[in-house]
Amino acid sequence: MAKTQLNVRVDEGTARAARERALARGMSVNRYIEELVRQDAGEAGRTFVEAAADFMKRYETLFAEEFTEARGTDAAGGRA
Repeated sequence: MAKTQLNVRVDEGTARAARERALARGMSVNRYIEELVRQDAGEAGRTFVEAAADFMKRYETLFAEEFTEARGTDAAGGRA
């Protein structure tokens, strides 16, 4: 995969923390930052899926009632 250079300015405390945490994990600062961004991007995806699952759980009965009525069946699957 091709790499793109990204220059970021941070205060010295943030730079020191990044170096220390990368070293503690046995990786370069570049790799450490790259993994943080990937984790953050993945978190948004997980948050969306969790919210969608919660929505479906909350409204499952309503959807079932609406769509079974539209198809002419009762909630048990028989003909209305």
